Amino acid sequence: MPTLVLATRNAGKVRELAEMLAGSGIDVRSLAEWPDLADVVEDADTFAGNATKKAVATATALGLPALADDSGLVVDALDGRPGVYSARYGGPGLTDPERCERLLAELADHGQTSSAARFRCAMALARPDGAVVLREAAWEGTVRGPRRGENGFGYDPVFEPADADGTAAQLDSPTKNRLSHRGQALALMVALLRDQPELLAD
Repeated sequence: MPTLVLATRNAGKVRELAEMLAGSGIDVRSLAEWPDLADVVEDADTFAGNATKKAVATATALGLPALADDSGLVVDALDGRPGVYSARYGGPGLTDPERCERLLAELADHGQTSSAARFRCAMALARPDGAVVLREAAWEGTVRGPRRGENGFGYDPVFEPADADGTAAQLDSPTKNRLSHRGQALALMVALLRDQPELLAD
């Protein structure tokens, strides 16, 4: 069975990606198994740049194929913020609910209670030999408060997808995994792996 390392320690991402890869015939592992491996500094100015950097660093360090994603929320009324800084928006140490409230407060500062927005995801698969493939997807919707729902993380409780009722955090996992930016990008990646299984070969 081929092994694929998910290049993240974010428990929410690991859970979602593992659920989406269930039944794929791939031995899915995460960086939780390598606690001493240094974190990769995500200093690229694009989602694709950060995803590629994380995947390449992990594949090189472990000698195993690695899958990394970088994703974030792009809000039209905020000129695309928080974008690639979504996980660090508002400064270090904030909780997910605090970041959501910070986002809503910034919208209010612009005289708005809602805005068109989208989650964007870039997903990179890197092999130890340096080969990299990239897939990208977006999930359109609206940002609006208050926070609603418990099945999610990050900005899910204030993001209302255009293709579903309620917020992303109110969707059941199968629906969310099918519709989300990460789910779309992973579906593209899984389709690629079906066509080119040699990408995960030793």
